Amino acid sequence: MSDDATDPALSRLSAALGALPKRGLPPVEAWNPPYCGEIDIRIAADGTWHHNGSPIRREKLVRLFSTILRREPDGRTVLVTPAECVGIAVEDAPFLAVEMAVEGEGADRTIAFRTNVDDLVSVDAEHGLRFEQDPQGGLKPYLHVRRGLWALVTRALTYELVDLAEEREIDGETWLGIEAGGIFHMIAPAFDA
Repeated sequence: MSDDATDPALSRLSAALGALPKRGLPPVEAWNPPYCGEIDIRIAADGTWHHNGSPIRREKLVRLFSTILRREPDGRTVLVTPAECVGIAVEDAPFLAVEMAVEGEGADRTIAFRTNVDDLVSVDAEHGLRFEQDPQGGLKPYLHVRRGLWALVTRALTYELVDLAEEREIDGETWLGIEAGGIFHMIAPAFDA
């Protein structure tokens, strides 16, 4: 089992982050440090962060690292500080949407989510919903959180989202989707039963 406090790679990242201002998210998109290779950090499909095969138990460390995630143009997910950039493994999405609040209906509907690392995100044009099929044919909704990083919506919240779905004709085709934040987020073409 890995000791988060004594691992040199984690200690180095933590030290670099300790020197950063504490307000808002760090400007990772403006940082261009050298790529230092892969680090043995994995974000499991259930949202658990692992280091050297063991879960990272310190929630504050996970939250801190989540603020320096960046999606590279080649699709890699990296942790980036002003001094270094390291690749990590992500099994599905780097975040989970774990709570949802809905207000209003139709065009006036707002939907907000809280992620497993305490990001608060309202669905809108910048923070859209996308829907994919899982290998068993089920629905997997995702929420755009920031910087090309997405949150998988938990199964329980997926059922709540589907309850909000409505049909709408778009370009002569009937679609099932969800209106939120002034945008119709398409799920799939509607079927005649």
